[in-house]
Amino acid sequence: MSTLITISGLGIISLLLEILNLRKILVPVVLFGLIAILGMTITEFYLGEPVIGADKYNMVVASGFSQGFSILFIILSILIVMMSPKFYQEKVSKIADYVSLKIFMLAGAVAMVSFGNFAIFFIGLEVLSIAAYALASSEPDKVKSNEAGAKYFIMGAFASSFILFGLALIYGAIGSFDIGTVTIASAAQAGNLSVWFSIGFLMIATGMMFKASIVPFHFWAPDVYEGSPTLVTAIMSTLVKVAAIGAFYKILVVLSAGITPLFQTILIVLCILTLCVGNITAIKQTNIKRMLAYSGISHTGFMMMALIALDSPNTVLYYAAAYSFAGIAAFAVILGACHGKDNEDMTNFFGLLKRQPLLSVILTGALLSLGGIPVFSGFFAKFFVFNQMLQIGHVIVVIFGILNSVVAVYYYLGVVNVMVTKESSETDKLKVPPEYIIVAIIAISLNIILGIFPSVIMGLGL
Repeated sequence: MSTLITISGLGIISLLLEILNLRKILVPVVLFGLIAILGMTITEFYLGEPVIGADKYNMVVASGFSQGFSILFIILSILIVMMSPKFYQEKVSKIADYVSLKIFMLAGAVAMVSFGNFAIFFIGLEVLSIAAYALASSEPDKVKSNEAGAKYFIMGAFASSFILFGLALIYGAIGSFDIGTVTIASAAQAGNLSVWFSIGFLMIATGMMFKASIVPFHFWAPDVYEGSPTLVTAIMSTLVKVAAIGAFYKILVVLSAGITPLFQTILIVLCILTLCVGNITAIKQTNIKRMLAYSGISHTGFMMMALIALDSPNTVLYYAAAYSFAGIAAFAVILGACHGKDNEDMTNFFGLLKRQPLLSVILTGALLSLGGIPVFSGFFAKFFVFNQMLQIGHVIVVIFGILNSVVAVYYYLGVVNVMVTKESSETDKLKVPPEYIIVAIIAISLNIILGIFPSVIMGLGL
């Protein structure tokens, strides 16, 4: 509750700074506020007591799971906000709008994993989604940005309607939105559940699959990722995606009475399809943002393995953190390499090793982590989900996971190859804003730290 209140307050403060014409101190104030909120959330996690009074209505629940994901979301938001001043330097008069929308996205993400009542979950989902729609179309003079915003809005609204209708059916079957009541009542009726509960459960699951870009509900993601401003793509492929996965995990736990053998089989099939479609399609991409969009779809498939097992929230959080830090590092390099250009084609990375060795090394590290290569945390993330699948006897899923990891390494190394072997038409040293370099270093360092010390997350009591 404390985290959600303070983040929402920080979003309002960022808008007030614009009204008071204090936008010069906006980013420092927001960064200070986020760091303070991060410290408060970590303190609450280890002390087990809220800084602000507990919610007696049980609308927001501060559990180890919600606080762990909230800490990850806040770190990601800090890194994104750090890159905002340079990215929006030509639109500095609107920077308060862009930053405040990112803060409200953070508030929505926290609400999505902290809900004690399905009403709060849906409010959080819509707060995050509406901010994302606006940011996706925040370059109105570009056709691709308008197209991205329109597609994201239409498909997002469609998915939200499924979720809302499903929640209404769950309420009709149980008579409450409180997750404690729903869990107890549905467990008591196990084997004799109302047909409305089952239909509502399937509708919510379908809507969440849209939000997480799970095949066959993934088709909006590549166009939206490619058309959105690159910094917005970075937050959508990390914060938005892992918030959807974290919320989906919690919903499946709460509504576990509705998980039938048939639903488990459907999840397994969709997991394999998501892995294969994401990786195979990524091979042919010449735009690195579009490639990372398909790559992100495949990583959703890996995270689905934790949803199938549904017995280790630590694994979900670990994979989300490993994927997100590698993603932020990669996008920071993309922002630096494509700074001042109007596209993110692979040609921008030709000869990058000679022109900017540090960024080349960081991007290589990020891609190797996404491919599951040690010493990076991406290796252990895949190891943990594979181990879960083996423990419950889904060997075929592990086989497809390993095969797809090999495919992923192939196209990731393709990017490394053009950075090393291709000659760029420009020979001057690439000048990159220091903000992007700092964020890239921090993100890849956090990724490596998690790879060396996986117990930082796997040892938590979630």
